[in-house]
Amino acid sequence: MDKDSTVRIGEMVVGPLATNCYLLSCRKTMKTVIIDPGGDAGKITDHISAEKILPVKILLTHGHSDHMAAAAELSRSYGIDIYIHEKDVETMKKSIEDAPMWGLGNIEAPDSVMTLSSDNTIKFGDLEGRIIDTPGHTLGGISLYIDGVVFVGDTLFARSIGRTDFFGGDMNTLLESIRTNLFSLPDKTIVFCGHGPSTSIAVEKAQNPFLNGLI
Repeated sequence: MDKDSTVRIGEMVVGPLATNCYLLSCRKTMKTVIIDPGGDAGKITDHISAEKILPVKILLTHGHSDHMAAAAELSRSYGIDIYIHEKDVETMKKSIEDAPMWGLGNIEAPDSVMTLSSDNTIKFGDLEGRIIDTPGHTLGGISLYIDGVVFVGDTLFARSIGRTDFFGGDMNTLLESIRTNLFSLPDKTIVFCGHGPSTSIAVEKAQNPFLNGLI
């Protein structure tokens, strides 16, 4: 991120499936959104303490357990709400039930969640991010766009795309989400993915084999 950006981004890899958890902070107020806390709650809280940031919301890009395994504990610890798209509440419930067979163990279900739709925004401190509908990996997958960056969960990866063979997945829907809703963002937009390295809209338009007909 540009040093003059109003957004400060912390990133760590958490959980047995190496999920990228992001801590998105307002530089002025240090109020912070935790995006996809997929495990290792202690690691996340240690980072929060070290950076002296103030969590105010938890945002789930989708309901798979490897993206929310620490959400209930963090919600309770900081007294903050968990936000997820209304269409992915059922996905989350099913994924928690299935977590043991994926080697994720028993995951604590949140007591309650706040639901989002595509016309919502996420506000923290002096900042406001826009929710973008990106279904296909799940029924209610979302992305968060703010200040020239976008957090896409498992919708789009560096030169790859999310799986569609889970509950609620659909390949045609996923490709349409990327082409219509993500590729309409400025080419210079930095893409922060749910797993693996970051990329950009320009690079994925030019080089992603799933989107340019090479596969």
